[in-house]
Amino acid sequence: MQEREKKTSIEIIKTPLPPKYNAIAKVTTMNHIVEVMAMHHEPMGLYKIKRLPDNKYLNMETGAIKEYKISEHRGHSIESTKRTMKKLRHLINNNFTGASNELFVTLTYAENITDTERLYLDFKLFMMRLKRKYPDVEYLSVVEPQGRGAWHCHVLLKFTQRDEIFIKNNDILAPMWGQGFTSIKSLKEVDNIGAYLTAYLSDLEITDETRDIAIGNIASHTKVVDKEYTENGKKVSKRILKGGRLCMYPPGMNIYRNSRGIIKPNTEKMTYWESKMVVGNDPPNYIKQVAITVEDMAVNTITYEQYNMKRNTL
Repeated sequence: MQEREKKTSIEIIKTPLPPKYNAIAKVTTMNHIVEVMAMHHEPMGLYKIKRLPDNKYLNMETGAIKEYKISEHRGHSIESTKRTMKKLRHLINNNFTGASNELFVTLTYAENITDTERLYLDFKLFMMRLKRKYPDVEYLSVVEPQGRGAWHCHVLLKFTQRDEIFIKNNDILAPMWGQGFTSIKSLKEVDNIGAYLTAYLSDLEITDETRDIAIGNIASHTKVVDKEYTENGKKVSKRILKGGRLCMYPPGMNIYRNSRGIIKPNTEKMTYWESKMVVGNDPPNYIKQVAITVEDMAVNTITYEQYNMKRNTL
């Protein structure tokens, strides 16, 4: 008899209630950013799976062995891409704080390059040249798709043996890249670089170039918002499709890469009460709570909290 697929529902709770103090919590500490995920119950059944060889997995609740479905497009597995962005956010915040020895670099092609293999090769050669001149450099690079199908690369750089760094863009960085245009920015004014960069990579500005992509995805998993940006000292309002860019990444693509010196954050398991000893008495800067039901039966309530210690100490 074929196993019947259980109907699962995930609902965002508009007015979150504080988790119980004995709720299970996973606390991820990343410099001045702390994220707390509190669960009323240990994940069971729905989330308890074991990866097997040959692209298969074991459902440890039912004993059924199933095969992973490979999406033809990342837009078909948008939740998987969101989880990748969450890992990226954690990695960024654990290694970059906007210090004087860090830089945010963008590498852009002069021509319309759609070949990702060439992008990876050109970036590898760029980093080899940069490391010859600055042996202490560590990096985290992220690729970004454009509406016209072209690619470019954002790179966070950290120079571990220096208190501060200054690189001339036109004289040093651009010749090292040699493929088009480069820009260098400081992130000293950004107190949550992970959230800043992953939001930039996820959201899509609706323009004539991206309108068809936006129209095709508005109904599925995104929403349109108006956001204000500062450009050349002036405030500019742009229409943004939240999460719209995620569907432009092809399946199986490595969205980000990093050097060996980039360190994964530490996650500890504790009670929600114990997590308050870590974050203190200040309220979270961000909170989201979801209720999970299977076959109309409540399974779990999960609360996501983020604390920014720089803001909380002001």
